[in-house]
Amino acid sequence: MPDSTSHPARRARNTSSEANAVWGGRRRRQDHGVKRDAVIGTAARAFHERGYHNTSLDDVAAALGVTKPTVYYYVANKEQLLFECFRAGLEPIQAAIRRTEASDRTGLERLNEVIRDYARAVASDYGWCMVRAEDQDLGPETGRHIRTLKSEIDQGIRRLIRTGIEDGSIEPCDPKITAFAMAGALNWITHWYRASEPMDADGLAGAFVEVLGRGLLRRLPARSTTRRVRS
Repeated sequence: MPDSTSHPARRARNTSSEANAVWGGRRRRQDHGVKRDAVIGTAARAFHERGYHNTSLDDVAAALGVTKPTVYYYVANKEQLLFECFRAGLEPIQAAIRRTEASDRTGLERLNEVIRDYARAVASDYGWCMVRAEDQDLGPETGRHIRTLKSEIDQGIRRLIRTGIEDGSIEPCDPKITAFAMAGALNWITHWYRASEPMDADGLAGAFVEVLGRGLLRRLPARSTTRRVRS
């Protein structure tokens, strides 16, 4: 299994809390990718806490301890910054789908792995951007790109559900409706989950695997316990 800290969505909280250090002290010459991750992670937290329209690039720059032109070096505008936050949140889910589709495990086992990474991503600082980005006043091209990426996730989940139905690990169901129901439950996490919750993101992910995965588990016909009466 890959290191759970390797995905941007799982690094978001640490990236935001340590963002100032990226430009200071011994890390002044840190590479471009690390600094860009810090910009995106800090913006994701700000959008989550204040909302997209109530957050300016000045706010992001202030949280990073840099000037606004420095932020512009990594993104062209606030719309692109929101899109990058959205894409960073989706990346671990996309990676999980690619990884599981190359696996020889059952469809349900693969789907459970995707559910786990999906729940972790939505519980991260990127969760708000993942769920709400399309609702903001974005340009037509950005909006289409977001819808395309969401559709790719949806289609990946449907494929895993169909695989599980075919191999007998998932109860026969409508893959489209089931994928929509799962995404709805997972996306709603961002509306109520807070880092201060007693259950951490990993625990939350496990709970969703238990609830959603168990609900899809193929149920074998019950064996009859009625005894035949001798004539």
